[in-house]
Amino acid sequence: MAALPLTATTLHVHRLFVPTHGASDWRRLLADPAKHWRRGKSAYELAVAWEAASRTARGIPISIAGVLDSVPILRGATLVVGLPELQLDLPGGGHASQTDLWALLDTGERLVSMAVEAKAGERLGDTVGDWLAGGKPGNRRPVRLAALCQRLAISDTGLEAVRYQLLHRVASALIMAERFRARLAVLLIVSFDKDRDQESLKAFQHFGRLFNTTTGSGMITELPGERDMPLYAGWVSAQPAPCSDLELAV
Repeated sequence: MAALPLTATTLHVHRLFVPTHGASDWRRLLADPAKHWRRGKSAYELAVAWEAASRTARGIPISIAGVLDSVPILRGATLVVGLPELQLDLPGGGHASQTDLWALLDTGERLVSMAVEAKAGERLGDTVGDWLAGGKPGNRRPVRLAALCQRLAISDTGLEAVRYQLLHRVASALIMAERFRARLAVLLIVSFDKDRDQESLKAFQHFGRLFNTTTGSGMITELPGERDMPLYAGWVSAQPAPCSDLELAV
């Protein structure tokens, strides 16, 4: 597969950010602030969880910190900076990959790039097969898919049933790791509705099989491959925010 250069013209990320003063500052970044901003929705719950955690020593929600600590190379990680709704252009054009939260972590020995995708009954988007079929004639979706597969060190065949969102989210974690000279990348799915997210969990487990490994709930797994840095993926089940967190986050 020919190399596809990732130049400044093919990759763009915002360079200036304004600190938040509470969870409500996340709202304006959403694609649909009216629809997605209410209790029980993943965007709202993620914002409250991380804003409340920002006042702790590690800056990471307890449910996530516990799963990170189960992996020796990630143990003790603390938050350096978190960027909500980070948009990152990818080769091939089309919509940017918008990560719910990108977090730069520090373990004391290395920096870690972590892309966080939150769910609360929302699907993981289209399968690769449906996504490719939905493009207009002459579109560059095959070019984007080839670039993602190259980045992830996987074959670009047999992907029809894989959720496309997982591919570009984990690629975003890798790209941001390179940008910030991190030495490890993580994709973390955070589920705020265990029952309604079962379909997405099955899709995540299917995704792990691309790398000949087992992924599942409550664990972070290394995704083997010939890359320049280690790559991990994990799934965390979290509870919607208690009133105490709401008070801290607003």
